[in-house]
Amino acid sequence: MGVLPWVWWYGFRRHTAYAVGSLAEALTNTGFGFMRAYVLIALWHERPVLGGYDVDDAVTFCFLTQALIGPLQVFGGMDLAQRIRTGDVAIDLHRPVGLQGWWLADDLGRATGSLVLRGGPPLVAGALVFPLRWPGPAGLVAFAASLLLGALVGFGMRYLVALAMFWLHDDRGLNAVTLVMSLFFSGMTLPLVVFPGRLGDVAHALPWAAQLQVPADVFLGRHTGADLLGALAFQAAWAAALLGAGALVTRAARRKLVIHGG
Repeated sequence: MGVLPWVWWYGFRRHTAYAVGSLAEALTNTGFGFMRAYVLIALWHERPVLGGYDVDDAVTFCFLTQALIGPLQVFGGMDLAQRIRTGDVAIDLHRPVGLQGWWLADDLGRATGSLVLRGGPPLVAGALVFPLRWPGPAGLVAFAASLLLGALVGFGMRYLVALAMFWLHDDRGLNAVTLVMSLFFSGMTLPLVVFPGRLGDVAHALPWAAQLQVPADVFLGRHTGADLLGALAFQAAWAAALLGAGALVTRAARRKLVIHGG
């Protein structure tokens, strides 16, 4: 077995070590899920087929996205930023594995652990109260592929933000901007299908849509056949672009590296 599978495994173990803490986060996500669900129900009561969703689609979207907050790290950053700030990234750069590959494997381990511990409670709680929509076996396979691509897109964006620390030395402002963009353009505030006209077109073309909105639509069965292939290709294109950009910026960062106090 190569190094990266071990990195994934230890990332998974590290992020499943505190099951009670993860359960508390899942319960918080579930509580906010019910708040969002009743807001969406009120909205869809006034506009029953808004954006092509019915009320069951909207509620399912709500609890699914709440379940994916942790696995896709919609609101979070990366520990890499702090390691760049302190200079510990020098250790990472001396490992016999590329910096981006190491952190990608670790992040996928984190995402898997979060999916196991935090993904189920919001969906189960929502299903006990509302008639959620569930995909069939083929839909689940398509959703798994879309979810993996969404995780790659999310990592690609967070990795670039973390690498900005080589130049900015403080990521708080950039994290605040990306948090707002993520909330608005991923579908966490409202499903992107409700965005009108040109704003909707722009929102659906951005990487945040590939991170969350597309996997949710695949789960709901809104992408089938050639349309499904197009949706997955859209995610794959953003993943490739972001990971490619991350590789280029990593190269530039190696030349920029300044370790303070060491």
